[in-house]
Amino acid sequence: MAKSKIIAGLDIGTSNIKILLAEKKKDNSEMKVIYQAQELSSGIRRGVVVDVEKVSQIIQILINKVRIESGQRIDSVYVNIGGGHIFCNNSEGVVAVSRADRKVSKEDVDRVLEAAKTISLSSNEEILEIIPKEFIIDGKGGIKEVEGMQGGRLEVKVLIIGCFAPYKNNLTQAVFNADLKVSDMLPSVLAVSNAALNQKQKELGVAVLNIGAGTSELAVFEEGNLIHLAVFPIGSANITNDIAIILKTDIDVAELIKIRSGSCIFKGNGKKEKIELEDGEILIFSPKMVAGIIEARVSEIFGEVNKELKKIGKQGKLPAGIVLTGGGASLPKIVDLAKKELKLSCRTWKPSGFSGLEDGLIFATACGLVLKGSEDFGSGKKDQGKMMERIKKVFQIFIP
Repeated sequence: MAKSKIIAGLDIGTSNIKILLAEKKKDNSEMKVIYQAQELSSGIRRGVVVDVEKVSQIIQILINKVRIESGQRIDSVYVNIGGGHIFCNNSEGVVAVSRADRKVSKEDVDRVLEAAKTISLSSNEEILEIIPKEFIIDGKGGIKEVEGMQGGRLEVKVLIIGCFAPYKNNLTQAVFNADLKVSDMLPSVLAVSNAALNQKQKELGVAVLNIGAGTSELAVFEEGNLIHLAVFPIGSANITNDIAIILKTDIDVAELIKIRSGSCIFKGNGKKEKIELEDGEILIFSPKMVAGIIEARVSEIFGEVNKELKKIGKQGKLPAGIVLTGGGASLPKIVDLAKKELKLSCRTWKPSGFSGLEDGLIFATACGLVLKGSEDFGSGKKDQGKMMERIKKVFQIFIP
């Protein structure tokens, strides 16, 4: 087996499409970043691919940049799927243990997970992930690893993550049209969780909030398991839009003001600032007003987070607090506002385990995708998949 592997993560976002290449060595836990780049998005609305051709063209631009600027050729990527169409449901499955000695086999685990998939879905909905929360043997629950244990009745409680299938198909087609294969597809917030959270935090109880341009995504973990997921149709682009409307200026100027003078909590001296426009005019604005606009929108996002935490009985009750990622998490004083609104400890994600990474916050999703590829490489999952494909092709020769 190869001693190292170049893994590519492709983050399809509302405002930007990003690519991250990192090298994983068998004998080194750290990922070495080989290349990272981003291009402005087009054909994406609130995390959803609405114009396959435009998105495919941008992906192709990035792939060409990878080849020219890094010398690397890639043919497959780990890609995220986001948007408000992502949903989660709790489900349960039950089967009888099949072996005569009553030992739970891998086949029994596969069967009970398959049984848990039997939920009511519309014809255009599709399951993306099935995440076991606990196994139960003969009424005894709280079991994480069940294979090899003895019993007669095997149950499982799972969290099912699903999506609107046409949107997933659009995303897959955009990647295929750029002459790439999809190694795996992860919900954006799960990819972010891979990068931003450690196992201790997940055991204690923690949330991650990824604030993108078009959406904000929440994932909550407890006892090592994902227990809840939600996507809100509000992001940092809404802040820019609000600034543009209130200051009566265009989007580019509003974005510049947000970056240069924006803050979630105003702590200045009240003096007005000015910015020169392209036509030579001077726009005078109040940083206090800008901070008020930003605070209102970010508080709205945190309000949605509180609603979701209240649904699952975790409002103000996560010992490891909340971790903020995404471009929106770079707003000054956002941690202070989060502590005030959410009544939880809070921090922004500081990249670890990646050497040579720049702009970690906005590349959090891509980092998580690369880490998923790293796990597959370490477990030999991809190699096993290739072997199964070869075996299938051999048997197909004999099928009339």
